[in-house]
Amino acid sequence: MNADIVISGGGIAGLTAAAAFADKGFEVLCVDPTPPVMGREEAGSDLRTTAFLQPSQILLDEAGLWDRLAEHAMPLDVMRIVDAGGTLPEPRVVKEFESSDISEKPFGWNLPNWLLRREIVAHLEGMANFTFLPGVATTSLFTREAEARVGLSNGDRVRCKLVIAADGRGSPMRKAAGIDVRTTRFGQKALAFAVSHPIPHGNVSTEIHRTGGPFTLVPLPDHNGLPSSAVVWMEESAKADRLFALGDADLEAAMTERSCSLFGPLKLASQRTIWPIIAQEAEALTGQRLALVAEAAHVVPPIGAQGLNMSLRDMRALLDLAVARPDALGNAKMLDAYARARMTDIRVRVAGIAALNKISMMSAQPLRDMRAKGLDAVYAISPVRRTLMQLGLGAGS
Repeated sequence: MNADIVISGGGIAGLTAAAAFADKGFEVLCVDPTPPVMGREEAGSDLRTTAFLQPSQILLDEAGLWDRLAEHAMPLDVMRIVDAGGTLPEPRVVKEFESSDISEKPFGWNLPNWLLRREIVAHLEGMANFTFLPGVATTSLFTREAEARVGLSNGDRVRCKLVIAADGRGSPMRKAAGIDVRTTRFGQKALAFAVSHPIPHGNVSTEIHRTGGPFTLVPLPDHNGLPSSAVVWMEESAKADRLFALGDADLEAAMTERSCSLFGPLKLASQRTIWPIIAQEAEALTGQRLALVAEAAHVVPPIGAQGLNMSLRDMRALLDLAVARPDALGNAKMLDAYARARMTDIRVRVAGIAALNKISMMSAQPLRDMRAKGLDAVYAISPVRRTLMQLGLGAGS
């Protein structure tokens, strides 16, 4: 079996890469050991959401995906930061960052991850130069200067010019290439679920800081006739485990209190999931005939919608290089250029988001007071506020 590109990993990042490269005429094979779960109520459904910031939406549009996604997307016009770090769980500093300050477009558009998988797979099924093998894993990697050979769990071996590792934080292809990672553990976990609430979200993404990490509500379409939001709730691991084990009524009471009742009583509107929070960086972004992208290259806490948007910046850099010189696909010069294009941005963003997470975790009252004053100060200086918003969208990448 031959292909131009083998993509290890069929998550959102891997499937998006497949669509982008196949759209440019490359022969693409994508494999993933776990078939994608494409229904909200199915076992194993990914209940997180992804906010595609402006540069990511442009890439999705160029790849032919946006027409399928647009009708399901909720625009994010305002990013609201709330400090609730006083002695009582109530807002004491509320600042709204408005997209109209820097652009005529929303900051981004939010979509459920399970729906993204469904729509991207449906799009790819119509592409003659794309093959998807769900339930098949990459098992070995052998490279030479001219090509790579990838072993698959079904016994096949694939020859290709470029291997893209989009196979997660424990990336088998990264390990096969002998690339190490640096990992920071925060002693946190995140719960993710959808809620309904009586007060409309108004296309405002709300991030509430108290202790343990942020509690974030991101707009979703109405659910059963009520306004709905996706929630990511970060807490110290032991507390997160206790919250995850609560019955629905007790969890709803806890989440309503933690949200400062900004949207009224929150009602659980989905299953719940939980996962550990880490920051992680690969020590190199490339190996011979191999490019690391997404969580194979970098993992960050879910703050500021940076995770998958960093991943799509990886795709953009790699795709632009491939399109500029298709004859050089996967060679050392192309991969060196990819590493130069992405490494600094990755290092800076991983360090910055890790620092923000530690600030959000603060439990000592004097430190929480300093955090509130810092938010006030940043917001009050218009040029600083606009610069931070532009950096959040990816300026300077």
